[in-house]
Amino acid sequence: MTQFTRRGLVLGAVALAACDTSQGSTGAEVIDRRVENALSYMYATYPETLQLRDKAIGKLVMPMIGQAGFIVGGSYGEGALQIDGVTVEYYSATQGSIGFQIGAQQFAYVIFFLTPTALRRFRTSPGWTGGAAAELTGGQNGAGLAANTLTQNSSVAFLFARQGLMAGATIQGTKYTRILR
Repeated sequence: MTQFTRRGLVLGAVALAACDTSQGSTGAEVIDRRVENALSYMYATYPETLQLRDKAIGKLVMPMIGQAGFIVGGSYGEGALQIDGVTVEYYSATQGSIGFQIGAQQFAYVIFFLTPTALRRFRTSPGWTGGAAAELTGGQNGAGLAANTLTQNSSVAFLFARQGLMAGATIQGTKYTRILR
């Protein structure tokens, strides 16, 4: 039987702290840096997104989502809601999916809210969205088709920077949760 000691607890905490890659930054600073890098990459690589940026009332930027699945899957990431280019809130996105799927990938996405009503609905809703998706990702190339309840309310989602190996056709649900950073 394993016994826990104070020394073991302290050594475990030190080991976990050593795994932190934020180098003294707060969670907000890490998210802000990732959001800035993701937006810079997206605008430079996909200049057509500049038109969406200019039309949008606000945007939810999820700079790094990790996803894995085999029949049942899930994903998680943290990002920021920006209005007029300024971060006003931080969010996490947790997704569960079921269907014909196998693999793992990382990606980023931005949801552009094109009307004040769409932005207000997102900020005041319980945060649940449901939808379906078909996707194929190999290396750094990917293609996908998705429909969900969030982007049908005067919003446009733009997915980019896919890396990994993933194939599937799924039904999925996502929970957006406001987080404090």
